[in-house]
Amino acid sequence: MASAVVSVVRVGLIAGTLDITENIAFNAFRHITPVMIFQFIASGLTGAWAFHAEIASVALGVAIHYTIALFWTALYYAASRWIVILIRRPVVCGLLYGAVVYLIMNFVVLPMTRVPHAHAAMTLASRVSGVLALLLCIGLTVGLLTARERTRGAIG
Repeated sequence: MASAVVSVVRVGLIAGTLDITENIAFNAFRHITPVMIFQFIASGLTGAWAFHAEIASVALGVAIHYTIALFWTALYYAASRWIVILIRRPVVCGLLYGAVVYLIMNFVVLPMTRVPHAHAAMTLASRVSGVLALLLCIGLTVGLLTARERTRGAIG
């Protein structure tokens, strides 16, 4: 059990770091800073307060981001214990998982948060970036690394 937790944390931290790195890089071209990104994430829980709380909201945003990444990693890991194809076909299953994560996060979770509503429609570039980040950084990464960990025997 302890090795499973360690592996889930390791995979989740890798996937979460890849995801936020992509987000920071993409948004740098739009002059959106990492501070603004983490404040936006924190605003899902706190609303407008996050944009005035400086370092506290940045820390909260980091914690929320990695908690979400660890949640999706743990869910995939748990499912892989019973659904063997997740380990046998990690590329296809990981990409499909990333698509499911995108849909749930954007059309179920995000509307239930306190994130301020955008004044303009999401751009195509932002939509593509968001989809690719979850397909590749979360889905594919979690699928491949979970399969590697499970086949090495690191995860029970």
